[in-house]
Amino acid sequence: MTERLSDETRGPLLDPLFKCGWQMIEGRDAITKTFVFENFVDAFGWMTRVAIWAEKWNHHPEWSNVYKTVTVVLTTHEVDGLSALDAKLARKMEAMV
Repeated sequence: MTERLSDETRGPLLDPLFKCGWQMIEGRDAITKTFVFENFVDAFGWMTRVAIWAEKWNHHPEWSNVYKTVTVVLTTHEVDGLSALDAKLARKMEAMV
């Protein structure tokens, strides 16, 4: 079972992501980041590669794509907030840019 991040685990899991441009969403226990690529094909290709991992881990992002820009929101709906899965998927997204 997935658990919501505790106060003790938030810092070690989320602080490295904040240094990469991820931000908390005000009024919601979720993180967001906007990725900008060279063009639509690069953006869509990245989304496709991320989607394979999201499906494998059964943890799917909220995201939107407009031309070369992808805006991502990560939260774990079953715990109504952030879990280790969100940090894991965010790290994978960063590694795939």
